[in-house]
Amino acid sequence: MSTPKISFVFFGTPEFAVITLDTLESMGFLPSLVVTQEDKPQGRHLVITSPPTKIWAEKRNIPVLQPRKLDSAFVSELKAISYKLETRSFDVFIVTAYGKIIPKEILEIPKHKTLNIHPSLLPKFRGPSPIQETILKDEKTGVTIIRLDEEMDHGPIVAQREVAVSEWPPYANELETLLAEEGGRLLGEILPDWISGKIEEEQQNHTEATFTKKIAKEGAEIDLNKSPGENLRKIRAYAGSTNAYTFFLRHGKKTRVIIKKAKIGDGKLVLERVVPEGGKEMNFEDFKRGIS
Repeated sequence: MSTPKISFVFFGTPEFAVITLDTLESMGFLPSLVVTQEDKPQGRHLVITSPPTKIWAEKRNIPVLQPRKLDSAFVSELKAISYKLETRSFDVFIVTAYGKIIPKEILEIPKHKTLNIHPSLLPKFRGPSPIQETILKDEKTGVTIIRLDEEMDHGPIVAQREVAVSEWPPYANELETLLAEEGGRLLGEILPDWISGKIEEEQQNHTEATFTKKIAKEGAEIDLNKSPGENLRKIRAYAGSTNAYTFFLRHGKKTRVIIKKAKIGDGKLVLERVVPEGGKEMNFEDFKRGIS
């Protein structure tokens, strides 16, 4: 069965969005246009670097827009590009980890509005860090597709799916990949029915909504005197982004140590892989030999 031709604009920026794009492509869906954030300096040498979604799109000769502002000039660009398409309009916009608030005026441009893939079981864990907060506070997770409105993660639910995780708590970077893939898969499954009007959206129960905040670096510090379970959640919740850390006295000097991998053994927190300040990743047993 052939995939129906759907003209859509994809708004997204980081690797999470690329994983979703790869999944959609494997299902026969390619965006007509990718909108992403501007190139920015990265790394120790502040090299100007393109967002992962821009690199992905350019490899496929898909046009890219990187607006500094989502203003009337950007709207004019969108409309000019849509006019060049055979359909002369976009069917739908898709938003995944774009990183900017999109005005209502833009959300309502396409015939079938704007859909968003959110990596939590809404209305729980709205906001910028749903994966981390789910690991810290819950026992299950999933993906939700909503129609975006002008409020944060507030729009009606179009589809939702709980995602099985082999071990809880999971590492955030591994869960992020899983949810990006599942989100793209769910979107690909429901997109034709959404376009044809076969799906009836459902309002969220806003009284059950919970909210997340941006990840703060200081929030990732581990107090080894706290419960093993609480510390394990924090270590795994911050994996791959901020990274959990603690301090040890090593060679007579207080040293900041990033914890990359840990588990619970005999009811205690067992550190497995660490990165000491100024050093390379190593086994914690090797690191301990220098602790005084």
